[in-house]
Amino acid sequence: MRPEKREGLPVQPQGLPDQRQGLPDQREGLPDQRERLPAQREGLPGLRFEVRDAIARITLARPERGNALTPAMHGAMRSIWTAVREDASIRVAVIDAAGDRHFCTGFDVAEAHAEDAEEVFANRPLDEAVFWSPHQNRVWKPVICVVTGLCVGGGHHFVVDADVVVASQNAAFMDTHVNVGMVGALENVGLARRLPLGAALRMTLLGSRYRMPARRAYELGLVDELLETPDEARACALEMAAAMAEHSPQAMALSKQAVWGSQERGYREALEAAWALLRLHWSHPDFEEGPRAFAEKRAPRWNPDPNARTAPTARTARPGESDEGGER
Repeated sequence: MRPEKREGLPVQPQGLPDQRQGLPDQREGLPDQRERLPAQREGLPGLRFEVRDAIARITLARPERGNALTPAMHGAMRSIWTAVREDASIRVAVIDAAGDRHFCTGFDVAEAHAEDAEEVFANRPLDEAVFWSPHQNRVWKPVICVVTGLCVGGGHHFVVDADVVVASQNAAFMDTHVNVGMVGALENVGLARRLPLGAALRMTLLGSRYRMPARRAYELGLVDELLETPDEARACALEMAAAMAEHSPQAMALSKQAVWGSQERGYREALEAAWALLRLHWSHPDFEEGPRAFAEKRAPRWNPDPNARTAPTARTARPGESDEGGER
């Protein structure tokens, strides 16, 4: 039985990014993303992208350059995150890196004056200029980041904007923006969200003179699960992803929005926004499918369409009312 009243539910709770993942016209300032879906999943510059069993696996694949980022990879990452967001067959994403020595050594400074560097150093508003991470691309599906080896500078985009971070004991975290005369800003703000302020500033201001070991990152909350070896870390991440893929896509998307949104609000305001998202889900088919599948002892058949709605039914009469809705 659904809750008794849905009149006046907000189409989109104020201040939250649009959760209806399938409609490009709801993303102000962004072009129609359907045109940016990767034409092929091979041949992406410095990256690998594959989908298997509802899990998208994104791999930074420049081990000979420490998996450093290039301007060409920026556009490719935007296309990949668009595919993750728009493809209903994808339920969860895992981002990893080739090899065990480096997760990502940040932006490749050798590429700073390349012809396509404007792709990265674009003097435009944030929403029009930066598309490395799932958060920057408004991806509300679960994202797990696997850190094996050293993570530097721009590599932290993927760490701080992931939902769950898994690492191996050989991982370490360092920020070198100030060493090369750059401002440690976007990734560092994310670090300050996940770490105590002093720890984030220590990384930011000491630059290459300080590496945070995986164990310390785990103790402080930057890493959520710490495994002994890279292979164990990757296996753990895939196991988590497989478990998440069994859940309602829309329930996960709205739950993720509620939790991430709470980081930008006071407690009361965050509760109000979360309540609006909860009510929004009442009209989605998964709201009824979950309890029905549980009662029938079968696997649920989730509807991946965030815009799907169940047909309205007669609401339950409140105390003091007849079944027809009038006062007794």
